[in-house]
Amino acid sequence: MAAMMQPQIILLKEGTDTSQGKAQLVSNINACTAVADVVRTTLGPRGMDKLIHDDKGSVTISNDGATIMKLLDIVHPAAKILVDIAKSQDSEVGDGTTTVVLLAAEFLREAKPFIEDGVHPQNLIRSFRSASYLAIEKIKELAVSIQGKSLEEKKSLLAKCAATTLSSKLIGGEKDFFASMVVDSVIAIEDEDRLNMIGIKKVPGGTMRDSFLVNGVAFKKTFSYAGFEQQPKKFLNPRILLLNIELELKSEKENAEIRLSDPSQYQSIVDAEWNIIYDKLDKCVKSGAKVVLSRLAIGDLATQYFADRDIFCAGRVAEEDLQRVAAAAGGTVQTSVNNVIDEVLGTCEIFEEKQVGNERFNIFSGCPSGRTATIVLRGGADQFIEEAERSLHDAIMIVRRAAKNSTVVAGGGAIDMEISRYLRQHARTIAGKSQLFINSYAKALEVIPRQLCDNAGFDATDVLNKLRQKHALPSGEGAPYGVDINTGGIADSFANFVWEPAVVKINAINAATEAACLILSVDETVKNPKSESAQGEAAAGAMGGRGRGGFRGRGRGMRRR
Repeated sequence: MAAMMQPQIILLKEGTDTSQGKAQLVSNINACTAVADVVRTTLGPRGMDKLIHDDKGSVTISNDGATIMKLLDIVHPAAKILVDIAKSQDSEVGDGTTTVVLLAAEFLREAKPFIEDGVHPQNLIRSFRSASYLAIEKIKELAVSIQGKSLEEKKSLLAKCAATTLSSKLIGGEKDFFASMVVDSVIAIEDEDRLNMIGIKKVPGGTMRDSFLVNGVAFKKTFSYAGFEQQPKKFLNPRILLLNIELELKSEKENAEIRLSDPSQYQSIVDAEWNIIYDKLDKCVKSGAKVVLSRLAIGDLATQYFADRDIFCAGRVAEEDLQRVAAAAGGTVQTSVNNVIDEVLGTCEIFEEKQVGNERFNIFSGCPSGRTATIVLRGGADQFIEEAERSLHDAIMIVRRAAKNSTVVAGGGAIDMEISRYLRQHARTIAGKSQLFINSYAKALEVIPRQLCDNAGFDATDVLNKLRQKHALPSGEGAPYGVDINTGGIADSFANFVWEPAVVKINAINAATEAACLILSVDETVKNPKSESAQGEAAAGAMGGRGRGGFRGRGRGMRRR
């Protein structure tokens, strides 16, 4: 009786929602598999696209896993982990974002029956971690290096990696055209780590084939004043002056006040203003520059002044474009026109203004240091060009990774099947429950080839059986075999040049295993809502404070009278 009379202990604020135990873990697993089902159909060359329409009315059409995950407004706390791993995969290697989400969800799906049967999550986590370690070692063993090849060979190998990435995108139909463009742009920036040295400019109109690569810098014509049309639009080997100052008459500040005793003094003040700007313009001309670019405005007076002296000028150039011109042409951005020496001027072989669609572009090509490139994208609809830009970003990232890490593995689900076979074989050598767990991890890896078949409309069971049989050959000749998207059978992915950098797969397996282990290790969720009474008190406090202040002021006024 005494035990029943014990008072109830209240630890958490009223209205706190706590859920724990097995049901809570299963609920988290279900949330993650629901998120993966959204992006599942976007995997591979025959993947479908998603149209996402947000509250502001902007429409995005994409099949890039990371883009979709960012735009989905996911509120479930466990499912948000999948969004994070998609983002990290995107920033680390650029591609494989759908793969990483699918793998993480599949690991959890395989773990679910064990959890329901009462297996402790830590046992699963231990087995999954050791399986991922074995899988990554196997990938490194199977990877083929492209190091030490000639530039031409390397170019064609990198182009194949880019084509594999682009084949699953909206612009997959023109993958060869864009793959060579991406490789050229990455080789142009060499070891430069800053990705913004590759500019992508979008011009609606024309066809995808009208897109072109500028070995240098290109940017849209900026806002211009009268006199601009009289300037020459093409130069050979011009000197380029880069500025970060305004070249126009300064208006007085609103509260500026000048007191004059004699009207003639006013003229001297106006003359002084004009002399200042003419002095600046003279110094620009004397520097020998034929192209003057500034991040701030170049006014009508300066535009006409330069036009009279056959100099091209452009004001209000975007910061990143100016930095890219500086990097390519070898110039330095100046914040003053005093003492402009030759060393701070850049140069390029050809500068010209060119019409692209209904836009005019300023193009600097044949730059000496050349560590920059610009891709000008053309296409019908705005959404299409946006998606093309995202696809090219993925391809550029992949080519950079392949050029740096220089090991590739077979794509098309081949590497996943091979690791799956290896882990199953390894599991037989282990005694105890962990054999079952590693086996389930191996089964989860088959989700990639299975989903590739489903998305292409083939019979996944049939294709997977063929793949299992091929990979089980004792000679090991079946290792590079993956799904053949065109025929619905299986084919040697290496021979068909379906390659991806090893780092993509390693990163994907690492991130997916980490995410799965993280979700499995959570056994309680506590949700702390702001209780309504607390909100009410805060509002009342604010009102009360305002009221008291008001009366106090009024009271003092009364007494003073």
